[in-house]
Amino acid sequence: MEKIKTYIAESWDEITNKVTWSKYSELQGSAMLVLIASSIFALVIGAIDWIFKSGLTWFYNEF
Repeated sequence: MEKIKTYIAESWDEITNKVTWSKYSELQGSAMLVLIASSIFALVIGAIDWIFKSGLTWFYNEF
């Protein structure tokens, strides 16, 4: 039981005193970057999907 108490105490000390936490403004900037990059990626994948769908639909209708 003593090992568990020591582990919890050391973990709490590490989280509160030894970890460098990012500032809120940095987190907001990173979140916006991820949101924008994900949106662009989704649009590109959607465009590729639409192009393949249109091309295959045309191909199947022609033959």
